[in-house]
Amino acid sequence: MRPRHKRLTFVVIGLGLLAAAAALILTAIEDSIVFFYSPTEILEGEITTERRLRVGGLVEEGSVERGQDSTVRFRVTDLMSTVPVQYNGLLPDLFAENQGVVAEGHFRNGTFQADEILAKHDENYMPPEVADALKASGQWEELEESLKQSDAMK
Repeated sequence: MRPRHKRLTFVVIGLGLLAAAAALILTAIEDSIVFFYSPTEILEGEITTERRLRVGGLVEEGSVERGQDSTVRFRVTDLMSTVPVQYNGLLPDLFAENQGVVAEGHFRNGTFQADEILAKHDENYMPPEVADALKASGQWEELEESLKQSDAMK
């Protein structure tokens, strides 16, 4: 074999190994990706139940129901649509009605089964995904106005 053919063989084998490694990495990353949806997107689209996802919005006022065990049921809204959520465990201290929340888990039998609940950070914080969903729905200005009014009452 000529040196030129040897180099070409090594380059082709190297590129093949690199492509195989990239394919394995992308497959592993795809399995761990969690998609974010607003309640409207969930109700309008087809959501696969075997894939983990996040739903975000505001905790609907008057919707929080606490069970005998550590089960909590509530509804998440983007001010256009609502999705029922069930969570088994302790809620974050900052969890409250009319506050931003992101729930991570699976959508089963018309109810979102949450494994993890992420609550807002402070009075003015809202997860970026939730803020984007509210802006897209055209409800952002109304929410800002109601928050300003509630801050003025404090």
